[in-house]
Amino acid sequence: MEMIHTDRAPAAIGPYSQAWITAGLVFTSGQIPIDPDTGMAPEGIAAQAEQSCKNVAAILEAAGTDLNHVVKTTCFLADMADFAVFNEVYAKYFTGKPARSCIAARELPKGLLCEIEVIAKV
Repeated sequence: MEMIHTDRAPAAIGPYSQAWITAGLVFTSGQIPIDPDTGMAPEGIAAQAEQSCKNVAAILEAAGTDLNHVVKTTCFLADMADFAVFNEVYAKYFTGKPARSCIAARELPKGLLCEIEVIAKV
């Protein structure tokens, strides 16, 4: 097993890693929409979804793969009213249409609006 870390995505905010590679797959932790350069999150669901996707992409790149090799995503929304807007942004990044679960979470870390975790082939 190999732990993955990149400075191009936000550091873990708890006792966990950004991702692990095992058995030819990379498993990412949930990526919240924090810009790793500023430590801040953008406003609104569209901008936050965009940043979460960019953070996932950066971790996958550090693991030697990319969004085209994602086989499963799990997406968390603070409000299902944001589902349509989230999907518009998500569709730009996950063009291979991986399997997906998308659920409403009662509350996300730091009061954010979305979080995305993935499993991808390395």
